[in-house]
Amino acid sequence: MKNLHSTITSKGQVTIPTIVRNKMNLSSGVKLEFIICDDYLMLVPINRSVRKLQGILPKPKKSLSCDEMNNVIRESYDRN
Repeated sequence: MKNLHSTITSKGQVTIPTIVRNKMNLSSGVKLEFIICDDYLMLVPINRSVRKLQGILPKPKKSLSCDEMNNVIRESYDRN
């Protein structure tokens, strides 16, 4: 892991080093979520393409029809 540094400007702005932008595929207009965890700060891109989400979840063991999905949703509302 390489240590990289940046300075906060008087307006609270920070320049993300080029190596980080390239590695994380960040470009102008990408929104970042700030997550504070104890003494650490994490920046997470939040406007990734939906296509990049493909494959992050395993395939379900059983497929549900639209009616079955609607019933599950309806039941969850009934419980609340």
